[in-house]
Amino acid sequence: MPADESREDLLVASCLAAAAQGDTSAYYDLGVAYSTGSHGVDCDLIEAHKWFNLAAVAGHAEAAMCRADISDEMTAREVAEAQRRAREWLGASTRRAA
Repeated sequence: MPADESREDLLVASCLAAAAQGDTSAYYDLGVAYSTGSHGVDCDLIEAHKWFNLAAVAGHAEAAMCRADISDEMTAREVAEAQRRAREWLGASTRRAA
């Protein structure tokens, strides 16, 4: 694995760790990574929507705009799946914090 790829994997891993602690910027950064297919992850609009949604709910204004932009490219079923995943993440992180 080239050094660039391992650095990118570490970036996503560190964002996931920060997201698990409720870091709103990490939610947004993960949304960007998934929406653009960067930092070692494939483009996945459902995952991108999930992360932008979590950031937007936490008050990140730019994430709300990004979520709206990618929603235009998604089916209603994909948006519903993204929302389900966001609720699942919130439920799991609430249990972790307890």
